[in-house]
Amino acid sequence: MIKLYADTIPNLRRDIIKNVTAALEEDVGSGDITAQLIPAEQLAKAEVITREDCIFCGKDWVEETFRQLDPEVTITWHIDDGGKAAADSVLFELQGRARSLLTGERTALNFVQLLSGTATTARQYADLVKDLPIKILDTRKTIPGLRSAQKYAVACGGCHNHRLGLYDAFLIKENHIAAAGSIAQAIKKARELAPGKPVEVEVETLDELDRAIAAGAEIIMLDEMELTEINQHLQGRGLTSHLELSGGLNISQLETQRAVLENISRISVGALTKHCKAVDLSMRVIASFD
Repeated sequence: MIKLYADTIPNLRRDIIKNVTAALEEDVGSGDITAQLIPAEQLAKAEVITREDCIFCGKDWVEETFRQLDPEVTITWHIDDGGKAAADSVLFELQGRARSLLTGERTALNFVQLLSGTATTARQYADLVKDLPIKILDTRKTIPGLRSAQKYAVACGGCHNHRLGLYDAFLIKENHIAAAGSIAQAIKKARELAPGKPVEVEVETLDELDRAIAAGAEIIMLDEMELTEINQHLQGRGLTSHLELSGGLNISQLETQRAVLENISRISVGALTKHCKAVDLSMRVIASFD
């Protein structure tokens, strides 16, 4: 695991173990009956390839899969998390008991295909703004049980993590504001409850934007607002808050918005984890021996 990425996700190692344990219980259950067709001590060597260009992610999930199944399986890596793999290239090789390789194949590849798909999507978005002072962030729209895994993959792809859950940052939305009485009151209460936590406010109008700025929100999320109008509204004003663009943006929409992103420092994109396409992978046994 690349330390730079791992440090962005607290308790990632704990979550990897939980992910793999659950996946093996789901797939293997009481035992792999097809693998029992093969002699127990027969050895084999296999390689895993990608059928398409991708940004690789999932190394620790593969290692944990075979650690839990059979610690004697050896893995030879040809790529690290965050690395770019060309179509038809070998990602890693496995050697050990044939039964173990075949039993662990689907679990290991399921993690890699999902996480590499997430990392590949993230790299596409990151490349789009690489010449701009803007961070592309993920959201909480993740597969249940795999949030830390997908957020790790987002970081491997070159994008950034928004809050991990409801516990590590405030995101004050319309209903919170209504219940608290006002934007200013909601921000004041948030700072009293947890002084060290970031405070973000979602706004839908220019009036709400002004109120959030006046209340000193660190981050203001613009929910499907017109950027040209916002730029005109803010012209000549010093801005201390970070403005975050949100609202279901995809790559083509973001490309058309580039010219009006002058006040934007953050863009949150649910598609990084919600709409990612799994990478096409294949494992093939290349040798079998006693």
